[in-house]
Amino acid sequence: MIQDDLAELRKLYLGFISSRVILTANNLGIFDILEKASSAKEIARKLKADPRATEILLDALAGIGLAGKSRDGRYRNTAVSNSYLVKGRRLYQGNIIKHASTMWQNFSLLDEVVRTGRPARRDFDHEAFIMGMHDLTILRTEHLISAVGLQGVKTMLDLGGGPGTNAIAAARKGVRVAIFDLPETIRIARRVVRREGVKGIAFIAGDFHVDSIGSKYDLILVSQILHAFSAEENIALLCKCRAAVNPGGRVVVQEFPINDVRTAPPHSALFSVNMLVGTEKGRCYSPREIKGWLVKTGFTNITIKSLPETVLVIGERRG
Repeated sequence: MIQDDLAELRKLYLGFISSRVILTANNLGIFDILEKASSAKEIARKLKADPRATEILLDALAGIGLAGKSRDGRYRNTAVSNSYLVKGRRLYQGNIIKHASTMWQNFSLLDEVVRTGRPARRDFDHEAFIMGMHDLTILRTEHLISAVGLQGVKTMLDLGGGPGTNAIAAARKGVRVAIFDLPETIRIARRVVRREGVKGIAFIAGDFHVDSIGSKYDLILVSQILHAFSAEENIALLCKCRAAVNPGGRVVVQEFPINDVRTAPPHSALFSVNMLVGTEKGRCYSPREIKGWLVKTGFTNITIKSLPETVLVIGERRG
């Protein structure tokens, strides 16, 4: 009989197996095929893959609950796979899973990263990363907009806005929004905004560390940006935000929540490892740290709001 604590330990160190099965199935487009029941041989033929290997992978998907297998050996998506893993579905998560596949390559170098303190970039897919942010953000936008509140907000800057998911939601509420991001990201955001048919969104391409971010905004959203940079870089960026926001306006920082000793929740502590692997100086920062930066850069009336997966730290510019 395996003791419970050992069983939990095994789940932790063998979790990579199920992860790799999902990543590979997503990379190969298997979930798109499994909208309709198909045999392993039919799927292997469509993928131009090895029949034995394909069948074993499909059996593993069935074993972890992402595919069903009939008595006659035909496979089909389960409800969760159909909802989130088939291209074109509203809550499709395949882009962020593709990004996780590139993370896999970089996390494989974690031993060396810890020894040297330098990030690893064995692989990176910018398109998958940005559209993966859309996959995640679309699940959170409703809570974000409700928690922020847009009453009296006429102009908004989505700083480091990525695919523009939050900007689109605000524009649909009648706010004039500017998305600021790197040129290669702005190209993707333009495409997403055009696809969504939303008006009232402007685009600014540049590096927010060195370029002007504009001015006269009632609201500046800094969503999931600060964890990629050092405390010093973040303080400088918030100084720039204070200069760009109108008196009485607000800056809203959205990040993953983490406690003051940076150990919980586990997802956030592990996300700091992602920042260790992928950035020069980033990690998760606690709401108390972010609040301190806002105070230091001249914001007042600072509030902290917890959302289902993230936390907001909101500061106001007075005078």
